[in-house]
Amino acid sequence: MHDITALETRGIPSVFVASTAFRDAAAAQARALGFDPAGVFVPHPIQDRTDDEMRALADAAVDEILRALTAS
Repeated sequence: MHDITALETRGIPSVFVASTAFRDAAAAQARALGFDPAGVFVPHPIQDRTDDEMRALADAAVDEILRALTAS
């Protein structure tokens, strides 16, 4: 969250990607930082997924990530 905040304050469009288990933690961090970054949540868990499963998650999320990056 701190990295996204730093990038955005420098004018670099950014989106964080996290698994759904971290939705509440991301909201709490955003409130604490006073910043509302763009974020995309993917299904949890991710740590034990195969490379093919990770590619599928990325493929499923890429359009949403691009939309968030290009939103004005």
